[in-house]
Amino acid sequence: MTIYILNGPNLNLLGQRQPEIYGHDTLADVERRCTDLAARLGLTVRMLQSNHEGQLIDWIHEARAAAQGIVINAGAYTHTSIAILDALKAFDGPVIELHISNVHARESFRHHSYISARADGVMAGFGTQGYELALLRMQRILGDAVTTT
Repeated sequence: MTIYILNGPNLNLLGQRQPEIYGHDTLADVERRCTDLAARLGLTVRMLQSNHEGQLIDWIHEARAAAQGIVINAGAYTHTSIAILDALKAFDGPVIELHISNVHARESFRHHSYISARADGVMAGFGTQGYELALLRMQRILGDAVTTT
């Protein structure tokens, strides 16, 4: 089973940009840990990052045929992109929304998420460990789906 892990704007600077909020792990560190965990869980991950909304949408469309689940950290697009929400609504598998920081303890504009309207679960405030927690949850969701069909 393949899981797309999609990362939005500025996440290419993870480990460099505001480490007091987002920590010191790089996206490469996160990808390495997720790849290792996924292998132990019997999953495959495809970790992708773009600063461009349209590219994220294209990957969501691609995932319709290539993935069983999506973990998405859309960055600031979480709070602005109806287009990403619409793309996620066209995806039939589970979606987990992910935030490294606790967005509800930050600026008020970060309290609203368009993606939450489609997400099966939301992870926030667990640092980069949230990616691994999201994969564990995704494996459970997909495992339960296989068991019930």
